[in-house]
Amino acid sequence: MAAYESPVSDRMWVLTATGATPAPVLRGLLHHLADADSSDTALGSPVGEKTVTVSTGPLSEAGWSHTLDGRGIRWMSPAGDAGVQFDAFAAQHPTQNLATWTVWGGPNPDRPAWTLTASPYTPSSLLADLSENLAYGTGTRQKPATSRQRQTRPVTTSPTAPVTGACHLPSRTR
Repeated sequence: MAAYESPVSDRMWVLTATGATPAPVLRGLLHHLADADSSDTALGSPVGEKTVTVSTGPLSEAGWSHTLDGRGIRWMSPAGDAGVQFDAFAAQHPTQNLATWTVWGGPNPDRPAWTLTASPYTPSSLLADLSENLAYGTGTRQKPATSRQRQTRPVTTSPTAPVTGACHLPSRTR
């Protein structure tokens, strides 16, 4: 998935997923893109403390543990089978095309069953929806429910941090 300011502009942000990414995770991302206000994607806005807080708020609320390492912050699910990592080094060097966010599910981050990566300017509301999806078990941690037991959660857009500086609205999202 990627966003562009115009059909011929440079890419504003990108999110990639491996082929084993669970359908509920992908469905949540697609619902967000279909329902979200594209104005929360500001070109040139650095990833700061507010962005990280908004993006990972659902993880903290759900009791995920977090640790600091040499390059950033890592959140782990209580069961240890999913995680999110914010790479502060990559966020400080957005022109080097490094993954700023890495989300995974599986036995551990070094041997994940699936992975998502996101660039520095990926909207915090999209990341917050992804975090909510992971935190409340719609990713790999829950056994599939039968059709009679399945309950759906409404897709909500999490509040975004105020953006400073120029705001460029994407005209096309892929």
